[in-house]
Amino acid sequence: MKKLLLGVMCLMMMASCSSLQVVDQNAAMNATAAAAQALMISDAQIAQLCSEYMVQMDKENTIAPASSEYTQRLNRIMAKFHNVSNLNLNYKVYQSSTVNAFASGDGSVRVYSGLMDVMNDDEVFAVVGHELGHLVNKDVRDAYRAAYIVVAARYGIAAYSQTGGALSTGFLGDLGQQLASAAYSRRQETEADETAFQYCVTNGVDPFAMYHALNVLLSLNGSTGQQGTLAQAFSDHPDTQKRATHIKELAEAAGYTLNSTGSAGGKTGTVSVGTKPAKKKGTSVKVSGKN
Repeated sequence: MKKLLLGVMCLMMMASCSSLQVVDQNAAMNATAAAAQALMISDAQIAQLCSEYMVQMDKENTIAPASSEYTQRLNRIMAKFHNVSNLNLNYKVYQSSTVNAFASGDGSVRVYSGLMDVMNDDEVFAVVGHELGHLVNKDVRDAYRAAYIVVAARYGIAAYSQTGGALSTGFLGDLGQQLASAAYSRRQETEADETAFQYCVTNGVDPFAMYHALNVLLSLNGSTGQQGTLAQAFSDHPDTQKRATHIKELAEAAGYTLNSTGSAGGKTGTVSVGTKPAKKKGTSVKVSGKN
């Protein structure tokens, strides 16, 4: 919230600073007012905004049909989640070589076929769990709110109404660009990793899956044929190796033993890399949203 307030203050300063020449001073002031009012957008409005954005995203991407091996595989992977009923998830595969996956504030989960090509089922599960971590931790909500404030100010829209009709394609396109340029903080990424780990533990999936998924993404660094939004964000991030180590240590502290190097991809996901002794040690990470 502090960052959002700072953004609004910057817009106000830009509108009022005499050293900045603007073509239309009224438009600049309107933009500032729009940003200030957009700051008050509710969680329900954010969910509706996410829904409209996802409709646009689905139109712009090729969705794998129900008969697709990718779709059937994602169905099997998502069926392993047994503690996410409160998120109202809907999920689809985008047919693209891009290595990416994301969750939206309306419960939409989209996984690119490029990601599924380089990871086994457990690793894909962990990545989805990571994205759901951003959802339950309210990171997605905050990212959409911040992006909406910026774009609303640009368009001079003071408030978002769920009954005021759909937003324009141009607005949604700019919103997408704003979201793409945003980045989660190190703390947010670490917490999402920990949520992914706990999803794995509570749903009977390899507890080292997130560790292996991070290493797969690290291995793609410099691979121009398979780089994508997620791959670039992970492989280029200086903390990615530290995050992988953190998850490995978290699993070991919980009593699990790494007994394989994992998979470098593949569709079966049959590689088992974690075993656990009869007695558990360490503490678990709660999977719950933050207010």
